[in-house]
Formats: sequence, C-alpha cells, structure tokens
Amino acid sequence: MLADKDRIFTNIYGLEDPFLAGARKRGDWDGTKALLELGREEIVTQIKASGLRGRGGAGFSTGMKWLFMPKQSDGRPHYLVINADEGEPGTCKDREIMRHDPHKLIEGALVASFAMGANAAYCYVRGEFFRETEALQRAVDEAYEAGLIGDNACGSGYKFDFYIHRGMGAYICGEETALIESLEGKKGQPRLKPPFPANVGLYGSPTTVNNVESIAVAPEILRRGAEWFAGIGRQNNTGTKLFIISGHVNQPCTVEEEMGIPLKELLEKHCGGVRGGWDNLLAVIPGGASVPVLPKKLCETVLMDFDSLREVQSGLGTAAVMVMDKSTDIVRAITRLSAFYKHESCGQCTPCREGTGWMWRMMEKMVAGTAHVDEIDMLEEVTRQIEGHTICALGDAAAWPIQGLIRHFRPELEKRIAAVKAGNSQAA
Repeated sequence: MLADKDRIFTNIYGLEDPFLAGARKRGDWDGTKALLELGREEIVTQIKASGLRGRGGAGFSTGMKWLFMPKQSDGRPHYLVINADEGEPGTCKDREIMRHDPHKLIEGALVASFAMGANAAYCYVRGEFFRETEALQRAVDEAYEAGLIGDNACGSGYKFDFYIHRGMGAYICGEETALIESLEGKKGQPRLKPPFPANVGLYGSPTTVNNVESIAVAPEILRRGAEWFAGIGRQNNTGTKLFIISGHVNQPCTVEEEMGIPLKELLEKHCGGVRGGWDNLLAVIPGGASVPVLPKKLCETVLMDFDSLREVQSGLGTAAVMVMDKSTDIVRAITRLSAFYKHESCGQCTPCREGTGWMWRMMEKMVAGTAHVDEIDMLEEVTRQIEGHTICALGDAAAWPIQGLIRHFRPELEKRIAAVKAGNSQAA
C-alpha cells in the first residue's frame, strides 16, 4: 500500500486551496527553474529511467515518446498537446487533477515542453468539463501573472505558452491524431500513420500528445529522482497511479495507489469492499469501458498493472475499475457499451462503421435470448475481424468487451437462448 509521503496528488479530493497559494504550499513550482537547468537530455533521461508509462491507457514509455521528438528544429515549431478529453466511460481522474490540482498540470506542461523544445502546449479539454476548464484557466492566468509561464518562464529565459481548447464531447477525439484534427478545426477523425505526430502533428509540426496524468507527475519525478518513482510498484510497472472505482462498492472513489496493488486489496482498503461482501461479486471491468471484463475468480488474485492484466487477457487502460455484483445483468451491461461504441465510431473505417452497429444489434438479440447458439461463435468471429483492422483503436475497444463476455460468461448467453427456446416450444 502506498505511503502518504509518496503521494503526488495531495489535493485530489479538493480539501485544500487548488490555486497558486495552496499549490505552492504543497510543493508545486518549487525550484522549477532548477529543473529546467537540468537540460533537455537529462530531463528525458530521468523520465525514461523512472519507468513512467503513459497514463492515458496505452501504457507506452513516456520518456521514449519524448525522445521521438526531433532534437533540433528544422524551422517548424514543436508542440505539446495534452489530452484532457477523457471520454472513456467510467474514467474521471483527469477531471480531478484539473479542478483540484491544476498547477501540477501546468508545471508539468512547462517541464515536458522544455524537454521537447516546444514553446507552446495545447490542452484539449472535454467540452462537458465546464467547471474544470474554468479552474484550469484561472490557474493558467495565475501562472502567467506570477511569471511562472510566459516570455520568461520561472526566470529561465524560456518562452512558454499554455492554451486551453475545449472539445465538443466526441469520444473519438481521445485518439491522438483525431484530437489534432479537431484542434485544427477539422472533423475529429483519426489520421493514417505514418507520418507520426512526432514528425507531422499539429499544424504539420512535430508534436507529442500526452495524457494529463502523465504530464502532471513529471516535475515531482524530477524533484524526488527517477529512482524514487521506479522504486514504487513492480518492475516495468512502476510509480503511483490514480485509480477510479465505481459501481457496486460501498464507497466509490478516486484514489492514488502504487502500481501493482492487488485488485481485491484496492477494493477492500479504499472502497469498503464489494456491496454485499466479496462473495456477492460477479465481475469487474478493470480499466475503463474498452477493456475485457474479468470474472470473480480472476479478481481474487490479479494485480492492477499493465502486464498482470494483460496476462489475464484484459488491460489496465485508464485504471477505471467498474465493479458489478450479482444483481447485474452482465449481458445487458456489455450491450450498453456496444451501443456506446456504435454511437461514437467516426465512420471512417468500414469494419468499425459497419461492425459496431452489427455487434450492438447482435448483442440486443443475446440480451433477449432470441439469438441462435451458433451466433455466439459468429459474434466472436466478427469481433476478430474488426480488432486490429481499423485506423485507430476504437475498433479494438468495441470488440474487447464482447470478447471478454464470451470468454467468461458464455454459459449465461447459452442459458438465455435455451430459456427462450424452451418457452417457444411450450407455447407451440
């Protein structure tokens, strides 16, 4: 369990002043100029050595991603784009950072931008986050006024600007290239890669897109040292992580914990356990709506990190833990997610545009029990034809929840079909 002294987000519940005076009291903006004086290469080296992996869902090495940016400018500006779109159902960690700890994000943006030779950061915030945008904008105004960012950021001689852009609530804009398209004022549709954003990104210039949490932890890693962060959690899954637990627990919450904490311990220590006791647990979606569901028997022992969850054919994703007890209609729950992905598909790729609608309609038949047993295999086959065959990962995100359902709850699907069949034969 994470010690209090190792927590990075010390105001995640908004119990203290979220703005500059409170942030400084908590250690933000402490010696930021000295952090910049480490130099670009040293900052990237430290972030890489810390083992920080992207907190937006993919889990790619943050330091490695920063390394992809060109060392020298060819005349084009460099940009940092912060993904605060947060449209993944069940996920609300970035929202908490923006409204309760916004200065962590702004300081992190300065450090990350400096490390990549970027003089501007664009924070793309989900349109529905109205109050969060207000809080972030107030913090940005304070940072400019105090000389922490602007023409001479923290007295370092480095020019850095922070812009907030409000999106309009399209889930697809959480994908980095769709986000860039939307920032440019175009329809939010993913681009084909290559070219990758590090070569041709925002306005055709080198760009890195990072999640809010990935950026916000960077200054603290540099202040305390890469070894400190790397010493928390497990090998290759290091550091602290914000977990969001919702659903059938006694106390739903957002909590900062160490990577690799057992799922059962996470629920029992911080959420007062599953509603009705552990034996009342049916299943858990461990990482936001796009990762496969896990049944109770796997939840007993699984660790909450990228590699452990991959081993049980699921994923950490955004670490949004959705708990379902035995009162849940698991087939209906996954069908609801299918409807979401059908609605949010941008329609650019045929497998996703046609497949998400077909899967949702088939899932509705599964809920009603009016499908045929052999259609369960057909449904899984279609998910495999969609997975990995689209420009972005929305096709995968639509396929995985259904794959998890069939993998672990196939008897439930068969039981419904059998019950309807038996009822029809009796009526006849």
